[in-house]
Amino acid sequence: MPGMSPERDAMAVVDKLFDAMRAGDSAAVRSVFAPGALLGSVETRDGVSSLKKDEGAVDGFVKAVGAPHQTMWDERTANPKVHVDGDLAMVWVDYTFYLGDRKSHCGVDVFELVKGAEGWKVVTLVDTRRRENCPEISRR
Repeated sequence: MPGMSPERDAMAVVDKLFDAMRAGDSAAVRSVFAPGALLGSVETRDGVSSLKKDEGAVDGFVKAVGAPHQTMWDERTANPKVHVDGDLAMVWVDYTFYLGDRKSHCGVDVFELVKGAEGWKVVTLVDTRRRENCPEISRR
């Protein structure tokens, strides 16, 4: 229920994103992102890490979520850490991404959210990705 605490309200936005992904609900996915939000991943090549920004990624991501796919996109999270200072929040969660019941990849998602007139919106989502040593995370 909104208004319980800023930390819970910010986490509810992250949960809404993952629920919408599982449901294939592109409108709900779009609703959690601020206009111009940045998506990116930390990539390591030849031992050097860098941020791979995905310009315009929210539109592509929304379209992909809404497109028919044979297996559910099920990003399960654990160990959330939420920090809030005024209208700025950071949510750090471990995740394992499943295609149906099969593990695909895992890592950490880091969300930056800003609270505006429409409530908390994701302005940045950066993740790490690996395919080995992915923990089993049960559905909530």
